[in-house]
Amino acid sequence: MKLRKGDKVQVLSGKDKGKEGTITRVLLEKNRVIVEGVNVVKKHQKAGGQSQGRQVRQGGIIDRDMPIHASNVAIISPADGKPTRVGYRFDDDGGKHRICKRTGSDI
Repeated sequence: MKLRKGDKVQVLSGKDKGKEGTITRVLLEKNRVIVEGVNVVKKHQKAGGQSQGRQVRQGGIIDRDMPIHASNVAIISPADGKPTRVGYRFDDDGGKHRICKRTGSDI
């Protein structure tokens, strides 16, 4: 997968189409990513677990970012701020760098 934690991405399809956010987690096995502020659901959480007479987890309704498929997001180019595809370039030392397909600049 060409996406990494910390990349700024734009959602291409679904209920949050057009929104931008930062990747907070990458789930490689399922080819999904969690983007901050995108695909937010309300979860009813029960208060749980007591440790030495106090509650460990507070109950209530919480907002939670859920994963979306990696094909539904595109990385934002740092050069022009538009969605782009990711390519690779190898330098003379054998190092591998991610590049923007739109502009050719490093990501």
